[in-house]
Amino acid sequence: MPAHGTFVWNELQTRDVERSKRFYADTLGWTYEAMPMADAGTYWIIRMGDAQVGGIFSITDPMFDGIPEHWFAYIEMDDVDTRIKKIAGAGGVIHRPPFDIPNVGRLAIVADSGGAVSGWMTSVRR
Repeated sequence: MPAHGTFVWNELQTRDVERSKRFYADTLGWTYEAMPMADAGTYWIIRMGDAQVGGIFSITDPMFDGIPEHWFAYIEMDDVDTRIKKIAGAGGVIHRPPFDIPNVGRLAIVADSGGAVSGWMTSVRR
């Protein structure tokens, strides 16, 4: 399991997944592996050779209206449920309380005291 407090995943959130996949395949040589998600269509695992280096997620759902395309970082937590209890007292905001992604982990979307948003996650033990 990754170490607590380390960046563990980067995700491109885009409105045109195919355009983004072509761009990074052409410029960086990335390949992609489809990972179907129950209620969110297909999530694309980015690969560089055999290594998983990130993901691509579509933000075409109306809940993402007004959010520009961007890269999103996830930070590993020893216990995301315990750690987010400290956010409000430190001046942060919980945008999405902890939720589970099967075979991935438990995640929350938070903003720090300056408004910078990141994902906090406790990875599934493998």
